[in-house]
Amino acid sequence: MKGESTRVLIVALAANLGIAAAKFVAAAITGSSAMLTEGVHSLVDSTNQLLLLYGQKRAAKPPDARHPSGYGRELYFWSFVVALLVFALGAGVSIYEGVLHVLHPEPAVAPLIAYGVLAIAFALEGGSTVAAFRAFDAARGSLNWWQALRRSKDASTLVVLLENGAAMAGIIVAAIGLALSQATGNPVFDGGASVVIGLILGFVALFLAREAKGLLIGEAADPELIEGLRAAATRPGVMRTGEVITVHNAPDQIVAAMSVDFDNRIGAGDVERIVCEIEAEVREKWPAVMRLYIRPQEDAGL
Repeated sequence: MKGESTRVLIVALAANLGIAAAKFVAAAITGSSAMLTEGVHSLVDSTNQLLLLYGQKRAAKPPDARHPSGYGRELYFWSFVVALLVFALGAGVSIYEGVLHVLHPEPAVAPLIAYGVLAIAFALEGGSTVAAFRAFDAARGSLNWWQALRRSKDASTLVVLLENGAAMAGIIVAAIGLALSQATGNPVFDGGASVVIGLILGFVALFLAREAKGLLIGEAADPELIEGLRAAATRPGVMRTGEVITVHNAPDQIVAAMSVDFDNRIGAGDVERIVCEIEAEVREKWPAVMRLYIRPQEDAGL
């Protein structure tokens, strides 16, 4: 999963750097506010992908004495920073530039250049989006898209997917704004397109911030994995399992704890053997469970 997320980020970074440069050149030539806004948008996206790559590198550090559970949540921290950047720089600058252009409209020149750049940008964003879509679709299983978005623990792919979706929507809005300005001779539509792009980015930023906050605080694993842990503990010598607690430190790093009511008729050696069997089965079926704590408890409650 980590390798696929890294590939998605690198593809998105390469696409956005080229797109940002083209948009800024087109904005300088045409004087289009929407094109300038789109350039800022792509530049912010590029910065975000660099931050997420850094977060992935930090999250891969092995546990040490200071952080015995590892550094996995660094990825979620940098995902939250990305959400703040999208809101402050992406949405904020877009709305500001749009309002400024509405209050002081200036006609865009050489619109064909702007259309050409937008078409190229849409194609490049589309390629990056396909890569993110495939990674996300492979991981969502039987869940529908909304459920998968809400339950996803892969912050990197989630950010790229939503940012690219916002980017493609922004390109369409920018093209519509330019077309209306050209057709009516009123450059206010160009500024209005910038405001709409800013609102789209604001919505995406708020959604990302909410998801990143939940992951940073600590989200439980999917119900299927929790039930799988219960099933792994169901074996001769175990009367019942109590509460199962799981927390994601990273997409592929889960800490789990469960209470188990062992049969009072078995000895300490049998208890130790059963615990080892449960741990071995969990490691084989769910490699993401990096820590599993099993507590013998007569009433199977934590």
